[in-house]
Amino acid sequence: MSRLADQIAVVTGASRGIGAALARRLAAEGAHVVLVARTVGGLEEVDDAVKAAGGQATLVPCDLTEFDRIDTLGPALAERFGRCDILVGNAGMLGGLSPLGHYKSETWQAVFDLNVHANWHLIRTLDPLLRAAPAGRAVFVSADVARTPRPYWGAYAAAKAALESMARTWALETAKTPLSVAVLDPGPVATALRAEAYPGEDAATLTQPDEAAEGILEAILGDASSG
Repeated sequence: MSRLADQIAVVTGASRGIGAALARRLAAEGAHVVLVARTVGGLEEVDDAVKAAGGQATLVPCDLTEFDRIDTLGPALAERFGRCDILVGNAGMLGGLSPLGHYKSETWQAVFDLNVHANWHLIRTLDPLLRAAPAGRAVFVSADVARTPRPYWGAYAAAKAALESMARTWALETAKTPLSVAVLDPGPVATALRAEAYPGEDAATLTQPDEAAEGILEAILGDASSG
């Protein structure tokens, strides 16, 4: 049974890791997945996997920090599909580990641009469509450092804390609509971002992207809450 038949799902960071795994699962449930990421080759691999399994995808090769391009996404979806049912804000950037005073200004800015500002632009452009959906859902992928900061994780922790606050504000603002907004922390997952932070870690001991995607999918299918 296709539980998401005919629904339109936007997934950022969809070229690898959790985003790619979730895109495949959403497509398997019948959703038409809109894959957003910078890496064209990775997007094409996910597209191939989706289509090989009988699913449908639209590729949006895009640097999410090109905010003018993000702002066109909502109108483009409205024109092509007339709807958007699901948003998964998954793309993220660590920015390295560093004492707060040692971050380069451009690194700090880049971390906030991708983790926070890009998601605000996504909210702004997709809000009308998601509110109009019969049961719109938005999920933002976060991390425990947003709530429990650790030394040297300052940029990423601060950005994820801002993301969580922004998402929960949106959840309150849409509480009387059919739209459900959730923040989910999948825990340690074997992704490129995790490997950047812990280069010597055995990735086999971690949650794998497919497992993390399954948990997010279940939230999308009905267990998501606003906080």
